[in-house]
Amino acid sequence: MKQHTNTDFETRSLDAVCVNESQLTHKWYHNIKYLIVGVLFGIVFVKSEVVSWFRIQEMFRLQSFHMYGIIGSAIVVGMTSIWLIKKFQIKTIYGESIEFHPKTFNKGQIFGGLLFGFGWAITGACPGPLFAQIGTGATVISVTLLSAIAGTWVYGLLRDRLPH
Repeated sequence: MKQHTNTDFETRSLDAVCVNESQLTHKWYHNIKYLIVGVLFGIVFVKSEVVSWFRIQEMFRLQSFHMYGIIGSAIVVGMTSIWLIKKFQIKTIYGESIEFHPKTFNKGQIFGGLLFGFGWAITGACPGPLFAQIGTGATVISVTLLSAIAGTWVYGLLRDRLPH
């Protein structure tokens, strides 16, 4: 049986939700808006208790709907946003078109999802609120952050040998 080799586009599309590449270049201070949005997002995480280890444990023990409600709301907002972008062919604020490419399901997603879920349950942290947790003074989460970075690095090394 002949082994299929990924083209450059197929390989890159495995790495991201989208592979849009802007051709625009900006000065360094142009990215300050992302810092501001990140800080505001962190504040929302803290105020909504998404960064709370206790809330995360309640979720995994099926003791509270709080986190499921937040995650479900995020899914609905994301689905609605993508639908609106596709329906009205919304462009970026710089006028660039947004393209969505179809994804194929593979067994690696199941393994990755289980590994992600186990890590989330054990550490009480997922990648989204790691920095917000550290910002609240839970500096022990730095170990989780370094582990996530190391795991990403190891994945990059082993990627070609993993089930995709």
